[in-house]
Amino acid sequence: MRFLKINSVFTIFICLMMLAVLNACSGNQNTSDKLPTAIEIGKQMQQASNLEEMKQGDQKMLQKLYGLTMDEVESFVLYTAPTNIKADEIVVIQVKDLKHINSITEKMSNRIATKSKSFQDYLPEEHFLIEKHILKTNDHYILLAISKDANELVKVFDKALK
Repeated sequence: MRFLKINSVFTIFICLMMLAVLNACSGNQNTSDKLPTAIEIGKQMQQASNLEEMKQGDQKMLQKLYGLTMDEVESFVLYTAPTNIKADEIVVIQVKDLKHINSITEKMSNRIATKSKSFQDYLPEEHFLIEKHILKTNDHYILLAISKDANELVKVFDKALK
C-alpha cells in the first residue's frame, strides 16, 4: 500500500515537471506583443531620414489613396509629399490579419501604377523615384517607399522587425 502511495506521488511529480518543461519550451508564441507598431517604425524612419517636409496622412488619406479601412489595418504611418509636384510617399502598414496582406499589397501596387502614369510625362525625375519604389512585406507589415532614401528606409524597416 505504501509503495502504491509513493508511486502515485512520484507519477504526479513527474507529470507536473513535464508540464513545466513543455510550458517553458513553448514560450510565448504571441510575438505581436513584442513587435513594434507601424507608428513606432515610422518614428525610427524619421530619425534615419529627413521626413520633416513631408505631410503625415490620417485614416481619410489612407482610405483615399489606397482604399484601405481600419478593419484591415492594425496601425499605419503615411507620409506624402507636401506638394503634388513631388512623388515621395512612405507608408508602413501593420495588417490585422495575414489573410489581408495580398489584397492590401495589390491595392498599393495599383496606387503605384496610377501615380507612375500621372508622373510619366509630367516630371521625369519624380517618375524615376516611382519606378525605383520599394514595396516589401514582412509578416504582418508592409512598407512602400517612394523616396531617394528608400534603401535607407528599408534598412530601418528590416532592423525594427528583427
